[in-house]
Amino acid sequence: MAVAVPTTADLPADEAISLGGISARKALLLVGAAALMLVSVVLLAPAFADLPAAWERLHNGDLSWLALALLFAVLSFAGHVILFSAVAGRGRDGRIGLRTSLEINLAGNAATRLFASAGAGGIAMTAWAMRRSGMERSDVAARLVAFHVLLYGVYMGVLVVGGLGLYAGLFTGGGSFAITVVPALLGATVIALVAAAQWVRPGDGRVRRFVGPVGKGVRDARRLLRSGNVALLGALMWWGFQVAVLWASFEAFGSAPPVAVMAVAFFVGMLANLLPLPSGVGGVDGGMVGALIAFGVEPELALLAVLGYRGFVFWLPIIPGALGYFALRRTVAGWAREDAGESPADRHAVRSRAWKASAASSTILTSRSVSRTWRSRCRAPRTSLGQTTP
Repeated sequence: MAVAVPTTADLPADEAISLGGISARKALLLVGAAALMLVSVVLLAPAFADLPAAWERLHNGDLSWLALALLFAVLSFAGHVILFSAVAGRGRDGRIGLRTSLEINLAGNAATRLFASAGAGGIAMTAWAMRRSGMERSDVAARLVAFHVLLYGVYMGVLVVGGLGLYAGLFTGGGSFAITVVPALLGATVIALVAAAQWVRPGDGRVRRFVGPVGKGVRDARRLLRSGNVALLGALMWWGFQVAVLWASFEAFGSAPPVAVMAVAFFVGMLANLLPLPSGVGGVDGGMVGALIAFGVEPELALLAVLGYRGFVFWLPIIPGALGYFALRRTVAGWAREDAGESPADRHAVRSRAWKASAASSTILTSRSVSRTWRSRCRAPRTSLGQTTP
């Protein structure tokens, strides 16, 4: 999950409050992380209390459902790539196409998983690649905001519709006020604030500097929606197939709860990604399992399903993400050579001259070593000192 929004506003250094060398912001984050870890332990405790039943379910797991979960994970990531390619556009000189979008998203997702912090690591990686493609900073910020508005608009919409639908009885599953209406109110508040940001124009004030890029991104997202671009369905693919991964994981170890319950519990649990826990481990798992238990799902089944989901969606993409990062570095290096005016023919000529120079140098060294004269070990005859006496 990545919800950090890039802006041009920074907090001045003289406004940072220090507590014994630790800023107030860091102290609050540490307290929040510790509290969430404690809550995660409490929420996971019922599942670990019945470990024999969990091991029995794990032993009888269905591999065909797990294979289907893997397919859903791949399709989910494909939706992310398609949406990013549509929003980022072709970039400068057609540089950001589907292939480059795949490399950027692989590297960005790996960074998001290694550095939680609301996805700031992935956003930094993505912004770096977009800047290297030739985009201006303001353009990068606006496109990233538009991408996240479209992506997380689905997230907040599911919280609102799913939460209120479950509480009102429109969807099967029920649920208390705290687990249905409260998340729905949160989603509605976020939607209202983001929608209101589109009316704020860039300016010199602190609020305008912070909200201005967000407003431009929201306006761009609105224009993209009105254009009817089919690629925008990538947002539905990203979230829909992620919930499908969780559903297939449930079916592999037991029976899945109602779809509305899975969706709301999924998105409530994902809110834990907002805290900078190491790799997001513990927060999302505990939050998702706790939400499912609150809906009446068996603890050991919820634990296995969530761990299966996290394995496919969180851990599995890390190695492909590292490979995507190295591929992206090669792509960015190629852009730098293009910007320097170096054509492919020039690069071939440079490599050819370098190879010839290397080969010639090797030949000279070899010929020198062959023709080198080594000093003889035999002593030269001494010169006669004159006639000797008989």
